[in-house]
Amino acid sequence: MSTYNFHGNSGPAGMGDFGRVAFDPYRPASEGLVGLSDDLLDALHAEFPGLVVHGEAIRGALLESLGDGGPPNRGRIRSALEAISIGAPAGTQSLVHTQQLATVLQL
Repeated sequence: MSTYNFHGNSGPAGMGDFGRVAFDPYRPASEGLVGLSDDLLDALHAEFPGLVVHGEAIRGALLESLGDGGPPNRGRIRSALEAISIGAPAGTQSLVHTQQLATVLQL
């Protein structure tokens, strides 16, 4: 049996979208994003205590978005993610969580 789809999207998996997922980066933050920022903060506390302030800025922007229902402050989040990316070497959990947040927020 083949999973190739000849007729566009089909089924709950949305097969046939060629890897594109409809995502609105300007929607309010979700509980999942805040949870991911908590994971980033935990990793920063363990690996790079000097970068915790940037993780707190990301979490603050996401909590603010969650509270007021507006989009997260993308500029503030982007600059904090860049600072962490510069300070965290490859192979660390801090960098992995940073890349995940950047991907999800399309930054």
